[in-house]
Amino acid sequence: MTFAYQIVIHTPFWVWMLLAYLVWQGIKAMQPRKMPIWRALIVPVVFIVWGVSRIGVGHQESAWPLLAWIAAALVLLPVGVLTPRPFDVDHKTGEIIRPGSAFGLIRNLVVFALQYAVGVISAVDAGDRALAIIVGRAISGATAGYFLGSMIALLIAYRRKRASQL
Repeated sequence: MTFAYQIVIHTPFWVWMLLAYLVWQGIKAMQPRKMPIWRALIVPVVFIVWGVSRIGVGHQESAWPLLAWIAAALVLLPVGVLTPRPFDVDHKTGEIIRPGSAFGLIRNLVVFALQYAVGVISAVDAGDRALAIIVGRAISGATAGYFLGSMIALLIAYRRKRASQL
């Protein structure tokens, strides 16, 4: 129990705030809702920034972490583009209308848990640090790629739906 407690108390406060925000957004996504397009882009932008920010973390003596990041981003970007979440557009306001789904909450928690676990492993065990860095970069790249792809899909679909209304 002491080990888990040490992990929790040594986790930066901003990480807990990010988790709270992601849970809050996931719970809100379980209900049908109407929002401006810019609000629908907040969670993808958060994950893209988080994924990109991990590229330069630490001083690598190897190119493997960067290659893992790039490969994972390239693999998951098409997944994000090809698996858009459904929505409609309000013809009067231009806002998007999304049906409720648990997908957002589950996705947010899985990505957060993976990133958090890699961060803990790399901080705790020096022997596993090199592998954790490579896996962490792959997760970050996959996250950035997927959310960039989903953001592209959302913007393209939004533009098409708005154009078809004119």
